[in-house]
Amino acid sequence: MSLNLNDLIKIKLMYRNFFTRVKNIIPKISSTELIALRSGSVSLDGQIFQGEVNLPGPPKKITMDEYAFIPKVDKILNQYKDSVVFPGPDTDKILDAIGQAKLLGFIVPKSYGGSEISTTSMSNILTRITSANPALGIMTMVPNSLGPGELLTHYGTQEQKDKYLPGLVTAKYIPCFGLTGPNNGSDATGSIDKGIIFKDPSDQSIKIKIKFNKRYITLAPVANLIGLAFHLEDPDGLLINEAQAQSGVTLALIESSHPGLIRNTYHNPLNAGFPNGTLKGEIVISADHIIGGLSQAGNGWKMLMECLAAGRAVSLPATANAASKVATYGTFLYASHRHQFKRKLIQMEGIQEKMIEMMYQTWVIQSSIAMTNTLLDDGEKPAVISAIMKQQTTDRARIVINHGMDINAGSSICLGPNNFMDKFYQSSPIGITVEGSNVLTRNLIIFGQGLNKSHPNINQILDSVLNDDLDGFKSSFNAMIRHVLGSYGKCLKHQIVSNSLLEKQTYEFANLANFVALLGGAIKEKQFISGKMADILSNLYLAYSIEWYGLHHSIPKYWTDYCIQRLCDENKAHFNLVIDNYSFTLLKPLLCLQRYRIPSEDLEHKKMVFNQLIYDQLIISNIKENIYVSEIIEKLEDLHQLDPTTEEYQRLYDQVIQVGEYDI
Repeated sequence: MSLNLNDLIKIKLMYRNFFTRVKNIIPKISSTELIALRSGSVSLDGQIFQGEVNLPGPPKKITMDEYAFIPKVDKILNQYKDSVVFPGPDTDKILDAIGQAKLLGFIVPKSYGGSEISTTSMSNILTRITSANPALGIMTMVPNSLGPGELLTHYGTQEQKDKYLPGLVTAKYIPCFGLTGPNNGSDATGSIDKGIIFKDPSDQSIKIKIKFNKRYITLAPVANLIGLAFHLEDPDGLLINEAQAQSGVTLALIESSHPGLIRNTYHNPLNAGFPNGTLKGEIVISADHIIGGLSQAGNGWKMLMECLAAGRAVSLPATANAASKVATYGTFLYASHRHQFKRKLIQMEGIQEKMIEMMYQTWVIQSSIAMTNTLLDDGEKPAVISAIMKQQTTDRARIVINHGMDINAGSSICLGPNNFMDKFYQSSPIGITVEGSNVLTRNLIIFGQGLNKSHPNINQILDSVLNDDLDGFKSSFNAMIRHVLGSYGKCLKHQIVSNSLLEKQTYEFANLANFVALLGGAIKEKQFISGKMADILSNLYLAYSIEWYGLHHSIPKYWTDYCIQRLCDENKAHFNLVIDNYSFTLLKPLLCLQRYRIPSEDLEHKKMVFNQLIYDQLIISNIKENIYVSEIIEKLEDLHQLDPTTEEYQRLYDQVIQVGEYDI
């Protein structure tokens, strides 16, 4: 049927009306938010929003060159596993040892002396170091994460790369990066320090005057190569003739001897023993100090977001992995032999309840890390998944640690050589707080950013609105309608027929996300809802990682099924809460079929799974994998191999149950 002119005009007016309505509900997006949305890639998160997931391929195999780092790492750990990295007498020796082993050059190209190892290998090494000494892990991971090394590799001028990258590998240069201050923490660019560009009257060269007050800067007290983030202002229009250069967040690099730099105080994060401190001062720099040169002026936020899209998925999850693995493995051994009330702790259901929770949470952490590392090794830079990994692994590790503290009881609260829990308990809040607090990450980034970035249509609709492109909007809007109807139809179908609960919940999330998207800009304020949607999205990603890990590591089906079921069960309550509190009354009945009846937990099944677990050497060895075996863990392992009726067993048992005693 052909359309006449009046029909075409009516259709165009209809789309213009839709366009205006959508424009009114879309939140105001700042330039920094827009850069964050445009940074990184969409990966498995996009498939979840689509409603159908294809798992990635097998994990990357570790090369012989990568394995060669393990003896070097263990040599350092044997010597410094119990050392306070900072402040302490061994700080310089530790830095020298790390430099000689080239542990700071994992992400530096081989052409500059770096090792350029896989993400999987780097994550394993960072896990191993952190499992022995969390402070030493932080000392190693920061130069291999967001900072001068990565920024120079991707954006530095050739002169900057030649000068600094070889020295970063050998620890000739110890880097730090100054972003946060008293008025910009998780809101990193909120009230960032200012820099003013001017022309030096003596030689007419471009200079920048920066006044800054940075805090929470890891490695600042020991660093001699310092990255600074500041907002560049150009009151005289000096950047007009510079291609790509503009006012805005800019990144510069200075050495510790730079005139005007003040480093005279440090922080003490929970006595965790790693260097963290302040950077202050009023300095003048040349344009050559800008990372990438003057052409990169004003592009600093984009540079940071591109690097953070991948980096946040590696370092902090590795610390969570280390803490949860040591806590779970050590507690399993301890509970298998420690007697109270004339029985082993592990025979008591109260302990079993906490122990299976520790194993479950640790499995979630290690499986998700393994799959995420594989995505990164495949070249992905998944910003939303990076946020999921940072928040979920550090929060879940805290659960593991708290349960471990409960089971080990007096042995975990008294400092001494037999306490393998205290260093992780002490440092667990740090990972939860840094690189964007978990409260911010969960409530504003994971679903809020995911909806705009990972949804199959919303990003295109957003672009068309921002560009005032009615034709582009029409195409994207039509695609959105097809997706909404298709998702709803598939959701209804899977209420009746579904291969798995995980698959069913993936369709349900894709459908529910379309309904929640109608809240528009109000999503930023409705953080009860966005937080729960983030939980659902995160749990689905974690569940797929467990499925993936089980496939590629031949994990027994009973354990894979149990862990996936747990995550899906967590989601049931989240789905119900979002649906029950959905604010569009007329649309709410369309979601009623997605509500769950939540049955009571099957305690007999839980006990059966636990009884299989404690004798399943494959599971136990997987949990132990990539951790450094400390002296107390080694003694517990020896105890586990001995006949309990022998004198040797009793002597060793008496040793491992001792706690630290100090002279009055």
